[in-house]
Parts: sequence; structure tokens; C-alpha cells
Amino acid sequence: MKLEAVDTSARAGNVGKLFDQTAAQHGDAQAMEHHGRRWTHEEFRDWTAELAGALHDIGLEPGDRMLLFLPNCPQYLVASIGAFKAGIEISPVNPQYKRREVAYQMTDTDASAIVTHPALRPIVEQALEDADMTLEVITIRSEDWDREPADHAFEELRGEPTLVDRADDDVALLPYTSGTTGDPKGVRLTHRNTRAQLMWPLTASNVDVDPEDVRSLTWLPLYHITGFTHTALQPLVGGGRLYFRSALEWDAQECMQLIEDEGITHFVGVTTMYADMVESEDFGECDLTSLESASEGGAKLSTAVQEQFEETAGVDISEGYGLTETHGATHTQAGSTFGLQHGTIGQPLRMTDCKLVDESGDEVAPGEEGELVVRGPQVMTGYLNLPEATDRAFTENGYFRTGDIARRDGNNYYEIVDRKKHMINTAGYNVYPSELENLLLEHEAVADVAVVGVPDERRNEVPKAFVVPAEGVEPGSDVTNEALKEFCLDEVASYKHPREIEFIEELPRTTSGKVQKYKLENEE
Repeated sequence: MKLEAVDTSARAGNVGKLFDQTAAQHGDAQAMEHHGRRWTHEEFRDWTAELAGALHDIGLEPGDRMLLFLPNCPQYLVASIGAFKAGIEISPVNPQYKRREVAYQMTDTDASAIVTHPALRPIVEQALEDADMTLEVITIRSEDWDREPADHAFEELRGEPTLVDRADDDVALLPYTSGTTGDPKGVRLTHRNTRAQLMWPLTASNVDVDPEDVRSLTWLPLYHITGFTHTALQPLVGGGRLYFRSALEWDAQECMQLIEDEGITHFVGVTTMYADMVESEDFGECDLTSLESASEGGAKLSTAVQEQFEETAGVDISEGYGLTETHGATHTQAGSTFGLQHGTIGQPLRMTDCKLVDESGDEVAPGEEGELVVRGPQVMTGYLNLPEATDRAFTENGYFRTGDIARRDGNNYYEIVDRKKHMINTAGYNVYPSELENLLLEHEAVADVAVVGVPDERRNEVPKAFVVPAEGVEPGSDVTNEALKEFCLDEVASYKHPREIEFIEELPRTTSGKVQKYKLENEE
């Protein structure tokens, strides 16, 4: 993306000003597409400003909170930026949630409003009953919409164009963590946090594409920080256009056809998306060479899948790293000093200060393993109503504890070893599951794998591998448990190899592609 002049007045306060600056430079250019319908940046600016005024008209005030319980669609972004302009905090809700989960987020945020889709409206009603709350319900239109009398129609919410003053440290976004180790926590991300991520691609990028020629396929869920920040807000604020597809309706063939038909330049996917495309019968039939940038995260991509995709599309897949608490990326291979280094997450973004520390908090030397801690303008101010959890999340010097074990080389490229909590202690030795997972993915019979620790009377716990066999591979005949164990024993120390291997059809994953290891552990 080529560097353009940026109005410095947009560098402080309400982050919604950035999108007005975009419209001033790229007003007639297309901003969004959704199944044939298209909007320009000027139309996006006007819609969001009028929505901000309408939110005030129905009684919402700066500092109030509004839930977004929607699938991927243009209204999601309009609601988000409209809320920013109105000074209202938005809290994304996973559209796969049921009544109990939605009610929890309603009460924990003390929300004043919720934007939803007609298909999800019954769940909202049930959640309102469970939470014993009354919210302003805003429903977007659909062909089969049977409108509730008390609901506001999203498309009819137009008021006086509005953009209120907000301080840099006022909260803009309140996403929730996945809650794999307890109740989900609200992550307080400010206007400053959001602006830091959005300004980064305007000043540094490894892809030389004119801003208006950027076409980003927004298929990752928008409730997730990667989809929201990196497939939607970053390309949009730069002057590019977004193509929305629902994360609940993933289709590899449609994805590849859309890349060809619309000349998609930017795609961010998770491991399963790339694997589905490569394994599709139609892989190679569609022209994917319009892609200038292909990125993935969430889980390690198998070497075979990566090589096949890169050869066919003509673009390298780059990895990145970030968390909900960091509003997305802290590290990336894209734009790194010495180019892509597969197997790493690249180097820290220029605005990110990070280091690796041992259990005592002392920094470790290059090549040694330690917990990754980060500091920068994109890092959250803390968790909602959880001061003790917030204190535990930061070091005395203000570094956020990621909980990930990593190592770095002499060129400052970082490699994630594993989650600190996933480490397996077997007879006093530390085993990081990701090392075994990456190794097993090199075996031609393995399509997907997850390694967890299982109890063992003698060794405390031992590694167990859950293996999804490759297409056409029959466990027991084409590949055996013992063969995979021997494969590992030939490559790693004996204490590391998986003592148990179980073949399964599919790994449990979140919609963002992360393996839900706790489900595998619970089964054990």
C-alpha cells in the first residue's frame, strides 16, 4: 500500500474521525460490497454520522454500551463506526452464542442497546428474559423479517450527522475473551488503542498497492479481533473496499471464485480455510493470482498445504501474532527486515516493545525460551470490572503478559513455542505440544493434529496426540499409531514423543480457528 498524506488532526480523540478523513480522500471509491450491493466511502461516512445522531435520538449517551449480535455484513461496520462517532462503546457478541451466553454479556457490560439480525432475534428475547433487562433492540432488515413492535429498524435510524469529542483513553471497543479458563472477560480497548492499529498500515506495508485498489475479503468473523481489525477496519480506513461473507457459511469454492471474480488482493484466513481450499476438487481451477497478501494465524499451517497454496496463488502466506488484549497484531512477517521466515511470527511492529522473560521476570537471551510480554499503544487498559485480573495481567513495568512461551533469534524474529498453560510436565521435563504438532504435520498421513497432556501415574502426565488423517488415508492400514510414534522418536528426544495417539475425524475449533484443547482434555 502506497504511503499517503494523513491529516494529523485525526491522530487524537474520536477514532471515527479517521473514516471521515478517508472519505475526504477516497469519497467516490467503493468501500463495501455484500452479495452485489455496493457502497462508497462517502456513503459510509454519511450513514455512520447519521446513525450516530439517531443513537442519541433513541436515548443512548456517550459512555453507554451497545452489543453487536450479528453475522458479517456491512451493517456491522456501520454500527461500529456510528457508535464510535456517538461516543458509545461497542461489545461484539459471537453470533453462535445462545441465550445464556448472550445474557452473560448483556449483564456484564450493563448494555443499553443491542444490534441484531432477525434470525438471532429469538435468542435476544430469551437472553433479555434471563438477564431481566430492558434494552433498545435494533434489528437489521431481511426478506423474512417479522418486525417486533418495540424494535428499531436499523435502516430507518437516521439522525443529525454527529461526531462527539472523545478522549484518547475513552473506551471504544469491548470485546470478550474466549473464556477457555473461566468466565469470558471484557477487554477495554480505547480510541487510542484502535487508532494505533489503524494508522500502522498507512505508514508501513510490504505490499505496493494503491489504496483504492485494495480489495479485502472479510470472511473471518467480525466479532473476533482479527476479522474486525485486520480484514475490515485497516483496509477500509486506508481507502480500500471490503467484501463481506458470513463466517457461519464458509465455502472454499465460493471463496476461490470470489477471489478470481473480484480480484481480491488481501485475504486473512485460518488454517482450516487454506486446507479446505487446497483439498477442494476445484483447487487450481480458479485464478488466485490477484492476491498480493495472504496471511494466517490461530494455528500452525501444515507444510504441504502451505506449499500447494503458495505455488498455485503465487503469493507467500505470512504469519502474524496478536491477542484480543492487544487489539490484534503485535508481530508480523509482512514487512519484516529480512523477509518472511516461515515458522516464526516475524518481528515486532515498530510501535511494539516486547521481550521474553523467565519465571523471575528477568529477560532471557536469544535462543532461550521465555514468556512473551508486550507493551505498546495498542495494548488494552485492562479488563472490565476486574481490577485484580488486570493487575495480574501486567508486569510492574507495564508489560502485558501474553501467557505464550516464545524464543527469538539474533535477527529479532520471534517463534511461538506454546501457551504457558499448555506446557506438559512429564517426569520433570517440559514438553511443548506445538513442537510435536508441527512435527506430525510434516508426516504425509496427517492433515491436522492437537497434542495435550494426559495423566500418568509414573510420569505425572504424558503427551497424547489427536490426529486427523489426510484425505484418503485409512488409520490402521495406511498408517498406524506405532508408525507415527516411531516418526516422532526419530526426530525428538524420547521423553517428548506422544505415548498415545488417537485418530479422530475433526478437531474442536473456535470460529477463529483455534483448537479448543480443553475439550480434548475434558474427554480424557
